[in-house]
Amino acid sequence: MKVLIIEDEPELAASITDYLSGESYLCETAASFRQAIEKINAFEYDCILLDLMLPGGNGLDILQEIKHRKREEGVIIISAKDAVEDKIKGLQIGADDYISKPFHLAELAARIYSLIRRKQFNNTNVLRQEEIEVNLLAKTVHVHGKVVNFTRKELDLLLYFMANRNRVVSKTALAEHLSGDIADMLDSHDFVYAHIKNLKKKLAEAGATNYLKTIYGSGYKWES
Repeated sequence: MKVLIIEDEPELAASITDYLSGESYLCETAASFRQAIEKINAFEYDCILLDLMLPGGNGLDILQEIKHRKREEGVIIISAKDAVEDKIKGLQIGADDYISKPFHLAELAARIYSLIRRKQFNNTNVLRQEEIEVNLLAKTVHVHGKVVNFTRKELDLLLYFMANRNRVVSKTALAEHLSGDIADMLDSHDFVYAHIKNLKKKLAEAGATNYLKTIYGSGYKWES
């Protein structure tokens, strides 16, 4: 799962990144209004953490842009403790949640998880598709009741496909999801093929139906 951290305090942005990376999130940062707009225009995210006071502009204008474009990312406002009016305005514009500084990183991670679960997985902790069962909290996968061990990237791919079931997902979108904003600097997307090959192999060996279809010239589709 990919998170954009829009925060101009370097130490806070770094501590959030370190903590969330340890929770298996792929994190990107933006330290100014301009950088944030560039990132949002170029990439998609599962969750955006939005500080309101930014060099070069107001975070509320970024939120307006996100909603104007009808983007599906969940947005959590990070605000000063006394910024009540900004919180209210942000929620009215369309933010999903807010958290006041200073905050515990464990609470922030819990709010991110809850938001993604609500928006992408119908507010459930366990995803099921026939013989496949994914526990989002435990980060475990069972096929026909038996545990199947996946790497972090393979599990992230599985969740991404299941969250976008019955949609064609392009190879570029998969590369960006797995590697973030460095995807366009890579010489090839062979690493995407490798992860997909391993994911399909492990599911097949566990006896799962082949739900992941290759759409030639377009990408991949997880069929439900």
